[in-house]
Amino acid sequence: MPYNPGMQKHIKIFDTTLRDGEQSPGCSMNIEEKIAMAKMLEKLNVDIIEAGFAISSPGDFAAIEAVAQAVKKPVVVSLSRAVEKDIDASWDALRRARHPRIHIFLATSPIHLKYKLKMTPEEVLHRAVNAVRHARSKGKNVDVEFSAEDASRSNRDFLVKIFSAVIEAGASTINVPDTNGYAMPREFGELIAYLRQNIPNIQQAAISVHNHNDLGLAVATSLAAIENGATQCEATINGIGERAGNCSLEELVMALQVRRDYYGKDRQTQINTRFIYPASRLLTSITGVQVQPNKAIVGANAFAHESGIHQDGILKKRETYEIMKAGDIGRTDSKLVMGKHSGRHALVSKLKELGYTDLTGAEIDNAYHKFKELADKKKDITEWDLEALLSDSVQQTDAAVYTLESLHIETGNKIQPSAELSVNYQDKTIQSASSGNGPVDAIFKAIDAVIHRDALGIHLLDYIVHAVTEGTDALGQVTVRVQKNRKIYTGHGANTDVLVASAEAYLNAVNKYLLRSA
Repeated sequence: MPYNPGMQKHIKIFDTTLRDGEQSPGCSMNIEEKIAMAKMLEKLNVDIIEAGFAISSPGDFAAIEAVAQAVKKPVVVSLSRAVEKDIDASWDALRRARHPRIHIFLATSPIHLKYKLKMTPEEVLHRAVNAVRHARSKGKNVDVEFSAEDASRSNRDFLVKIFSAVIEAGASTINVPDTNGYAMPREFGELIAYLRQNIPNIQQAAISVHNHNDLGLAVATSLAAIENGATQCEATINGIGERAGNCSLEELVMALQVRRDYYGKDRQTQINTRFIYPASRLLTSITGVQVQPNKAIVGANAFAHESGIHQDGILKKRETYEIMKAGDIGRTDSKLVMGKHSGRHALVSKLKELGYTDLTGAEIDNAYHKFKELADKKKDITEWDLEALLSDSVQQTDAAVYTLESLHIETGNKIQPSAELSVNYQDKTIQSASSGNGPVDAIFKAIDAVIHRDALGIHLLDYIVHAVTEGTDALGQVTVRVQKNRKIYTGHGANTDVLVASAEAYLNAVNKYLLRSA
């Protein structure tokens, strides 16, 4: 039976970076960071944003509320178990959304029913229908999506039965997840085709897929699903998510676009691809998790050519070794004709060109101040430098408990490294000194004495240094993660002096812990 998309003429993108993506270790975000990411996703023109799991924590509830008010065009979603209190919490968090959706999930595979739920198929069916009906009772404008968790390992006929029932109960989207990244592409495509052909009321609902990347096949299985009738795909920026991650939004979107000749015009998305790269960079700056250099589409090497044969081909005809343009995803990596005499207006104009159109006055002031400092130290300033500075500026405009005033380091191969620093705390200067196994160790020990780390009960989880550009004058971007009671707080610092960036990143992480726990 040929695929007929009906009235829908594009593949909807359901972005779950703020929910499933945030479940990646070290990728938790605070409310301000979620709002910034949601606004970028709106510029990217995603159809749907899953903002969190309302019942899971007060922080998730507040973040969903905030995102629901911050964006206007996308549908905003809260995840819910098939439990009334979950659904009630989701609706309370979504009340102010222009386009609210409650996303209900319930496992359907034999292994989940037997060992996790300890329920019969009949009990699962009953609970699913009741949950969808309860969600639909919240109002006429409430959209309901139902997910059959571990669908790829579920009985096909049971899936037909439960999906038919929830559609009858009011679900307008049915989601078919490959929860464990277990399915092979052709196998998963056949499952979607089977459901589309055998669910009698399927014309009343969209078919969505949510595929994990445990075997590196999330994009492939999602594309197979689209070929067989799925009209919505759940994905994340940079493919982040539980375990090995989710279907990568940028890879899926560009596969459909680059191979338009294969997929056709009705299997395209409405994504504004020029914001793909800015969205990837923003997520990296928020989480501190760098994209692998050879990552498709957004990796540092995605448009790099080292082989002489490749370079020769590119010079003669770009299409010999490039199937897409870097500019198509918003990636230019050009040098800025800006220096210490450049004005604030020029900086703001360039930031808008990069996609940063919602900065506050304080963020712009801080970014301009740091730009001027960098221009005195570094001759050539790239867009990557500017993005790193901007990330650091946004971090530092967050209310600070501790701020670095001065830092002095002594180090070498014949002496024990030591650090002396001054930190501002409540308008008072606190001085501290310490020695360590290396200069960074000495700095962190000196900061520990200022913040009374043992009393705070936090411990250092990660210390990551990343050179933003090439050269000895490169801007160093440092990410520090600290942990307390299983919660992770991420701090950032950017400076041509990586030791100064290290101190700022550590203090920023501590500030986040103190402000979020206050």
